[in-house]
This record gives sequence, structure tokens and C-alpha cells, in this order.
Amino acid sequence: MVGGLPMVAATPAAAAAEAPECHQPPQKQTFTVMGTTDLHGHGVNWDYFTDAVYADKAQNAVGLSKISTLVEQIRKEKGRAHTLLIDAGDIIQGTQLSYYYARVEPITAKHHAPKHPMAVAMNAIGYDAAALGNHEFNYGIPTVRAFEEQLDFPLLGANALHAKDEKPAFKPYVIKELHLGHGRPVKVGILGLTNPGIAIWDKANVAGQMVFPGIVEMAKKYVPRMKAAGADIVVVSAHSGIDEPTSYGDQLPYPEDASGEMAETVPDIDAVLVGHTHKEVAQRLIVNKATGKTVVLSEPLCWGQRLSCFDFEVEFDKGAWKVTSLSARVLNSNTVAEDPKIVKLLAAQHKKVVAYVNQVIGTCKVDLSIAEAPYKDVPIIDLIGRIQADTVKAALASTQYGKLPVLAQAAPFNRTADIPAGQVKLRDAAGLYIYENTLEARILTGAQIKDYLEFSAKYFAQRAVGAPIDLPTLTNQQNTPDYNYDSVYGVSYDIDLTQPVGSRIVNLSFAGKPVDPAAQFVLAVNNYRANGGGNFPHVATATKVWANSDEIRNTMIAWVKAKGVIDPADFAAVGWRLVRAGVPLF
Repeated sequence: MVGGLPMVAATPAAAAAEAPECHQPPQKQTFTVMGTTDLHGHGVNWDYFTDAVYADKAQNAVGLSKISTLVEQIRKEKGRAHTLLIDAGDIIQGTQLSYYYARVEPITAKHHAPKHPMAVAMNAIGYDAAALGNHEFNYGIPTVRAFEEQLDFPLLGANALHAKDEKPAFKPYVIKELHLGHGRPVKVGILGLTNPGIAIWDKANVAGQMVFPGIVEMAKKYVPRMKAAGADIVVVSAHSGIDEPTSYGDQLPYPEDASGEMAETVPDIDAVLVGHTHKEVAQRLIVNKATGKTVVLSEPLCWGQRLSCFDFEVEFDKGAWKVTSLSARVLNSNTVAEDPKIVKLLAAQHKKVVAYVNQVIGTCKVDLSIAEAPYKDVPIIDLIGRIQADTVKAALASTQYGKLPVLAQAAPFNRTADIPAGQVKLRDAAGLYIYENTLEARILTGAQIKDYLEFSAKYFAQRAVGAPIDLPTLTNQQNTPDYNYDSVYGVSYDIDLTQPVGSRIVNLSFAGKPVDPAAQFVLAVNNYRANGGGNFPHVATATKVWANSDEIRNTMIAWVKAKGVIDPADFAAVGWRLVRAGVPLF
């Protein structure tokens, strides 16, 4: 008996027929899985904020038009049948191109809805699958659904579930067959996982409609299902970093950056395309604790600056495909020309958006630069605060909160933002506020405002009196990104860098008098922060007295149009300073 079945003697002819198969050496084949992530609306190699070809100090290039050229090179080199192309999310938010087709001529329109340029380009390039990113939800679920319908490939999200029954709201995985010249195709399973932080960051868009359980938990559920469904190889496309600090302090029920933990703890994963953190990781090897097998991870730089390539060697042995070799690398999109096919496909939409962002909306008396904003109170940040405060004051004027003083939170989002002297175009204002945040008003006490500022001041390094000041290492402490360093417009205060985190805010005053800890203030605050993004104290649980569904960026554009002239004399003031024992740094 063999496995419970009776043994049957083979005839000489049958034995002879079987002999070549029995004595054949294992057959090896190769294929490559290519991957992008965090494309953020970059269709072509263009910067809509500067209205020029994208340029940075490292001479990077951006956009799907560049990626397309790299992809075609790999397909030509390997053979199209020996390749797959996937993405790890954050596709439809980030540039004025993607904004335009979400808000100005939305893809959700009931009649004559345009095709999203990112869908047009990705379909033309021939993607096989993409995972959802958290920024997919910035414009609401209907926009994600409209985008999904326009794609020729599945948008995957195993941990994006309907709130009512916790059933998948998107396809969890797909299994692709690669016919490599051997009798049985290689079945490559692609699992898509998105970021649990969506529940906090886009609470207004998803609450009560979708829930987002943990990445590791859902990988443990679905990888065995994929293997049972016949997947020889499992590749995870995860909109989640490898080993970044979790959520920069956000109180998530699940880790934000869990790709490393997933690779280490979930058996049978071969490769992970990593996203979300905008880092370049050509290859990271992590040994799975349960199997001892090495998992290969790779994260290409965002915006189409890099293309990850997972190079597989597999062999068909004893009736199954097994991985014999696997490595990852990244290709730089600045080494190739744009694919003219993609440029041509997007030309009309690109031209329309260029005209849109170059509308003149007002004038400015002086040049306003954000360059020094991480360590100085500069007028361009005061402008954000003033516009937010004015908007909330007007909204609350006829309510019971109309007599409370209004403060405003702002952060230096974009270190290259600049509003020029003279004509101000829409793109100048849009470049200052690069996120799709909306505005809310919350009630905080004076004591809570001080706590809020103390928390924010962890952004700075501690420096003794007389110690040298090195600007590159002065900021971004405790892994705090620029967008999580808030100043508060409407109060004045010093940040004493000789003191430890939590004891730095001194001379906090309002209208020339020390802030009363019991006094009530209205804080104009963006929805990301109000929903708990960054885990600032008090604000997420504070009483909400007003909220607006329009982006702060649009509020700013309308404010400039109404004023006509931006004059720093109307709003600029040195509200905060970095000091050491009372002596200003600057």
C-alpha cells in the first residue's frame, strides 16, 4: 500500500514511458515581478507646483511615463511572459493632476465622467494588480470605486472590509499564471494589504462604512488560502513600511508599518513589495521564524522615481514549482527617456491641468519663502494660520462660540514652497498646502494648548547654552516629520532648547497676557490632526464645534482671490522663537 492505495505493477511499456520523467533533472525557469509604489498622481515627469520638468538635487525623475520605459526594457530582456507588474498603493492623490480629476472634473461625475489619467497610464503600461494605499481614500469611497472601475486590473485590499459584515470590500488577492515553457504554469499569488491608519486619517470618509484590520493578522488568514488555491509563489503588495516607527505616535490598534513583522511571522511569503514610507530599499532579507526561509522585501522610491525588480529562479521538481533563487533590485527612472506613448495618452489632460494651475489669483507684496519654517516663525506659515483663523471666526460668528478667541495650527508641509512677489498663481497657493486636508474647529483650554505645544516641540534636539547649532540635526527629532511639527498662530511663546521634551514652552501668552490654563480657545485644525493623526494630545477628544468639507487648499485660494493682495503686514508676527535660557537662537 502507498498512501492507502494498492500498488499496481507497471507494464514494461509503461515503465519505459515513465523513465525519462523519473530521471529528468529538475527544470529551472526565471521570471521577474516588477513593482512601483506611492505614485501619488505622477503621470508624467512634471512638477505642477513649479510648472516645469521635475527637478531635485539628486537629479531624479518622476512619473509613469518614465516607469513605462523601464518596464518595457525588462519585458524585452526577460520576455513578456516572464514578467508581472504590480503597485503598492497611493496612486490617486498627490499632484494637481490627480486633484483635478477628483475635484475639478471628477471621475465620479454622473454624465461624461473623464477617465482618471493614472488609470489611463497604468492600463496602457499593463499592470497586473495594485494594492490600495491610505491616500486612495482622501476623496471618499465613491472616488476609489470610480477609479477601480476604470482599471483593467484588480485593486486589492484584503484588510479593507465592509463595516456591517466585515466581508472584503475589495478583492483580497489574485493568482496570475506564468507560462514559462514548461508543461505546468507557475502560479503567482499577489496579496494586497493596505494601511490600518485609514480608520484614523480618513475617519470622515470611512467611518461606519469600512474597517481596516491589521496587516499581519490578515496575511495570516489569506496566505494559506492562496496556497490552498494553488499559488506556487506568494508575493505581497503591502502599503506598509518595513521597520519605521509605528504611526509617529498615532494610537492605532494595529501597527502602521508592519511589512517586516509580516515577513518574519507569516509562513509561505516569498516576496514583499513595500510601500507607504517613501524610502528606497533595494533589498531587505528577513528570515521567517516559523520556516527559516528568507523573505525578500523591496521598496522603490516614491512618485515613479524607482522600479523594484524581484528576480525569481524556480524549478519544477516532483510535481511542484519551488523557488531556488530570489533577489531584488531597483532601477532608477532617471536613466531612461519618457515613453512617448504614455506622454501622448496623457497630453490633453496634462495640458488642461497646466492651464488650471497657472490661473492668476492675486498678487503678493514680497516674496514669501518656507525654507526657514522648520526653525523660525516665517510669514508664509502665518498666512496659513491667518486664513484658517479667519475662516473659523466667520463660521462661528453667529454661534455661542463666536466670542471665543480663535487660534490656528499649521505645519511646514513642503520645504520648497514659495509665494513670489508680484503675480500669485493657483499653483503657488497649492504648493504651500500639498495635502487634501479639510478644516475643523475644536475647543481646547489654555492648559491643553500648552500640552499641545510641548508635544510638538519634541521635533527639536536639546541643545545646551553655547553648544554649536547644526541646522540639519536640529529638527526632525524622535522621527518626527515636518508635517507633524505644528506651530500655533494667535499665541506667542518661546521654545527653550536647553530643557527636555515636555518642559520647553515658556512665556505662553495671548493678546499680551499670560495664557490662563482654564481659559477656552477655539483651535482651527486640519482633519488629519483632529482625527488623531500624529497623536497630539487633547485635540482628537476635544469638542468639535464646526467642520468644513472643502480642502484647506481651496480655502486659501478663495481667501487670496477675495483679498486680491497678500501683504505680510496684515498677518505676519513672530509668534514663537527658539531660545536657550531666554536668548533667541536666531
